[in-house]
Amino acid sequence: MGHNANTLKSLLLLSLVLCHVFSLAPSIEATSTQKYKYKNAYATMMYVGTPRDYEFYVAVRVLVRSLSKLNVQADLVVLASIDVPLPWIQALEEEDGAKVVRVSNLDNPYKHQDNFDKRFKLSLNKLYAWSLVDYDRVVMLDADNLFLQNTDELFQCGQFCATFINPCVFHTGLFVLQPSTVVFKDMVNELRNGRENPDGADQGFIDSYFPDLLDKPLFHPPSNDTKLEGTYRLPLGYQMDASYYYLKLRWSIPCGPNSVITFPGAPWLKPWYWWSWPVLPLGIQWHEQRRQTIGYASEMAVIFIQSAIYIGIIAMTRLARPSLSKICFRRSDKSITLAHSSLKLVALWCILAAYVTPVFIIPHTIHPLLGWILYFLGSFAFCSIAINIFLLPMLPVLVPWLGILGVLMVMAFPWYPDGIVRAMSVFGYAFCFAPFLWISLVRIVTGLQLSLEREAFLPRFAECYPQSWFNKLF
Repeated sequence: MGHNANTLKSLLLLSLVLCHVFSLAPSIEATSTQKYKYKNAYATMMYVGTPRDYEFYVAVRVLVRSLSKLNVQADLVVLASIDVPLPWIQALEEEDGAKVVRVSNLDNPYKHQDNFDKRFKLSLNKLYAWSLVDYDRVVMLDADNLFLQNTDELFQCGQFCATFINPCVFHTGLFVLQPSTVVFKDMVNELRNGRENPDGADQGFIDSYFPDLLDKPLFHPPSNDTKLEGTYRLPLGYQMDASYYYLKLRWSIPCGPNSVITFPGAPWLKPWYWWSWPVLPLGIQWHEQRRQTIGYASEMAVIFIQSAIYIGIIAMTRLARPSLSKICFRRSDKSITLAHSSLKLVALWCILAAYVTPVFIIPHTIHPLLGWILYFLGSFAFCSIAINIFLLPMLPVLVPWLGILGVLMVMAFPWYPDGIVRAMSVFGYAFCFAPFLWISLVRIVTGLQLSLEREAFLPRFAECYPQSWFNKLF
């Protein structure tokens, strides 16, 4: 009897240990109640923990909706980490028709590398695409892809297929894979063993896991809809770097379909940011997809509130006209000189802040046309505060405002023959505008000096002292 009790205790202890071990392993859980409709899937991932979580949430929704509009014959899957907010999950499932698969974050063993970029800390969650074994093929996508046409023929590719937008390194913003539990477990094991990873992100790891892709044949979809076996290079038209578009201001790749554009450049120039257009001409096309899919209702309340505040500031500064003459200074020459220098510096910083502040407070993902209109309204409102407080001439303060408007018009001009001419036009405009900017700065400093030295301020200086001292002086 005692022997059986000890055996039972041992089995119970062993089961607890196994439960603990399995709880530490990467897990995957489908939270969507919808059944799998297709045997293939387009998948993307979403995680939180960066200052740009909301922007990527919007980007993922636009990507899912744009694929739906193309009538793709595949499920739309989002690999969402377990800490993604529940309202976001519900919007993806109920409004966008995506199948959300909740996953635990894969620990990144490369986070202590010297060249590691913290924004890629959780990008290895992309490896969960190999765990989607309910599908024959999966096209794994980054959120910054712009689809121009249906690409369902990609599901005919082999076990792994990707595009070389770099001569020697393929890009992991779009690739085709055959899900496999064996491959997924092997990848996780390679992570734990510290496989070499040049950048510490998904790009470097997957590149090192498939090192021979450059030598593989180019993918051509079979006409009989059969699925290929093996690994293939995808034609450039399936994953075209937007830089080629900017170089020619149009894109047409003769060796493959012109289906997908990607934006792998600077993180603060992704197409969903309102300031990316017209710096990036294709940004307006991404926003057109958003306008046709999820719209901008979530940001419109903030837009109306900010517009009302800016209009109120402009009206108040024009009517109240606060001035520097209400400020009190000591009369000693040394103190006045120091005060003058300090106020000049403060005034210049206020003007600079007037042009910078709106960029940070305007909702980042609104339509570029709304964003730029709100920016110019906001910067004009803040400039009017500086103009009226420091008694500055209006035109010199607004010269940068006019310059920014001019450079946007130069960049947005649609009839350049190629990107080189466009870039030269922008540099030419900047070169011609620079003297006006310098003259405006000189005029601002001169205006500040005149405002500080005009006679209207002297009585105010005197009022700061006791009446007895004032009488003795005169």
